[in-house]
Amino acid sequence: MSERRGLLLHACCGPCTIEPLRALTEEGWDIAIAYVNPNIQPDDEYARRLATLEDYAAVQGIPVLRGLSDTAVKDIWQREVGCFGADRSRRCRACYRLRLRESARMAAEQGFSALSTTLSVSPYQLTDVIAEELEAAASEMHVDPVSRDFRPLYAAATRISRAQGMYRQNYCGCLISKGEAELERELRRKRRRAEAEVRAMQREAEQTAHAVEIAAQRASRVAHDELVRKKRAARDAARAARNAASDTSPQVHPSFASHTDQPTSPERNRA
Repeated sequence: MSERRGLLLHACCGPCTIEPLRALTEEGWDIAIAYVNPNIQPDDEYARRLATLEDYAAVQGIPVLRGLSDTAVKDIWQREVGCFGADRSRRCRACYRLRLRESARMAAEQGFSALSTTLSVSPYQLTDVIAEELEAAASEMHVDPVSRDFRPLYAAATRISRAQGMYRQNYCGCLISKGEAELERELRRKRRRAEAEVRAMQREAEQTAHAVEIAAQRASRVAHDELVRKKRAARDAARAARNAASDTSPQVHPSFASHTDQPTSPERNRA
C-alpha cells in the first residue's frame, strides 16, 4: 500500500468540501480540514457554514481546525481586503492570499506536508488566481502546494449536498460579494422577465398572424364562392332568356302551311 501523506485542506464550506475531499482521499492523502475564512460575514453566517462543515466532516471522520475568526483578524481582513471594495479581481486575490497564507502557516506548524483548497471547485471563483496564491503561500511556508481545478466536480457536489439537505449559501462570503450576488440575481430575474415578455409578444404576434391568415383564407373562399354563384346565376339567366325567346317567336299552323304550299293550277290562274 502506498504511503499516506498529510495534507491540510482549506475549506470554505461544507458543500464545496464534498468532492475535493473525496478526490484527494482517493489520491492517497491523509487529510485534515482548515476552516480559515475571516471573509464570511455576518457572524451568524460564519457560524452556520462552520457548523455545516463540522457536521459533514464528523460523519467522514475528518478533523476540522479553525483559524482567523476573531474580531482582530476580521479587522485585518477589512484593512487588507475590504479596502478594494467593488474591484473584484484585486479584492478576491487579496482575500485568497490572506486565507491561504494562514492555512499554510497552520499546515507548517502542525506538521502537514502539503496544502490544498476547496475554493477551486466553484465556477464562480477566480481559479487561476487561486492556484497562484496557493503556490505562493505554500512555498513561503515550505509545504507542498496541491493545486487542483475541481470545477468539473461542482455539479456532483451540488447534487450530493442538496440530497443531504446541507445548508447552501447564495454568496461567496463577504458583504460586498453578498451585494454583488443580490444584484446579479436581480439582473437575472429582470432578464428572465424581459425574455418571457418577448416570448409572449412573439406568441401573440404568431397567433395574430395565424388568425389573419385564416381570415384571409376564409375571405378568399367566400369571394370565390360568390364569384361562382354569380357566374352560375348569369348562366341560368342567359338560359332562361333563350328559352323565353324561343317560346314567344311566331308559329305557322300546319293546315295553313299545307294549303298555302299547294301549287296553283293554270286554269285557276286563268280564271
